[in-house]
Amino acid sequence: MNQQRMETLDADPSIITVQQHILAEQRKHSPGASGAFSWLLSGITLATKMTQAQVRRAGLLDVTGAAGQINVQGEAQQKLDIFADQALIHCLGFRQNVAVIASEENEQAIMFDGRSGQGKYVVVFDPLDGSSNIDVNVSVGTTFSILAMPEDLPADADPAAAVLQPGIKQLAAGYVVYGSSTILVYTTGHGVHGFTLDPSVGAYVLSHENIRMPEAGKYYSSNDGYWDSYPQVYCDFISDLRRGAYGRPYPQRYIGSLVADFHRTLLTGGIFLYPPTESNPQGKLRLLYEANPVAFIAEQAGGVASDGTRRIMEIEPEQIHQRTPFIVGGKTEMAAFDQAMAKQ
Repeated sequence: MNQQRMETLDADPSIITVQQHILAEQRKHSPGASGAFSWLLSGITLATKMTQAQVRRAGLLDVTGAAGQINVQGEAQQKLDIFADQALIHCLGFRQNVAVIASEENEQAIMFDGRSGQGKYVVVFDPLDGSSNIDVNVSVGTTFSILAMPEDLPADADPAAAVLQPGIKQLAAGYVVYGSSTILVYTTGHGVHGFTLDPSVGAYVLSHENIRMPEAGKYYSSNDGYWDSYPQVYCDFISDLRRGAYGRPYPQRYIGSLVADFHRTLLTGGIFLYPPTESNPQGKLRLLYEANPVAFIAEQAGGVASDGTRRIMEIEPEQIHQRTPFIVGGKTEMAAFDQAMAKQ
């Protein structure tokens, strides 16, 4: 950040950057903290700024379209998938307190050389959720989750062993929406806060303090193009939402990017559903770097997240790319969903 931008921040005491907020939260909740955690988060925010700059110039630079490769998920990689993944790996690689990372775009978890002793943290992420939407100028995003490095993990252990932790062990989680504005939302277990990237100062500044998900919303969100392959209980529940069985009709709103769909649900309430389907009976969203961080944020904001039968964050993961059905929303809609599931 240049001197002029620093002076702009100093001149306006009402501006609170994400780094200032993280440090203030650390002093409040962990007064003995060394600052290592805020240093880690600064690596994530730097990578998202790099990605945001590329997203903003999509169409002007050769960064849109498929890269001609298939990732471990069996999905065609987009050029920006690769850029965002490399940006996060690069920025986290300079944070000596990060021992292990796992990404949607890489088959194996990665342990940075020589860090099994000094590295304190594990970071898992989806570098660019909804990247196929880039070509049509629809919002996309980044999701991330931070966990502690297990203390009893042998130095020669498979890095995946450090990653396979249930969501209840998350130290922090967040996402970034690259849309009409770029917004970072994160939690460390003490509420949910949102920061908008201010291009005039080059920093994420506090714009949504202590976000609370409304207990009842107006919309439901699901990809009803897969309706014919949904389990019948989901079809019945969505039909009830549509016809007003829970007090009023719920119109559908669906973007096709988890981050964007959940961001709307977080701010306005309602419910997001990604049920199991015939082609994906275990669900399609990834547990570790999509469902878990979103569930952590939802719960911290007063919402609920489930795989249809149990709390998302209590699931014991068995694979780093494990998939899951995912339902998340406000308390009113999630209570209605649980009642519907109990009738099957």
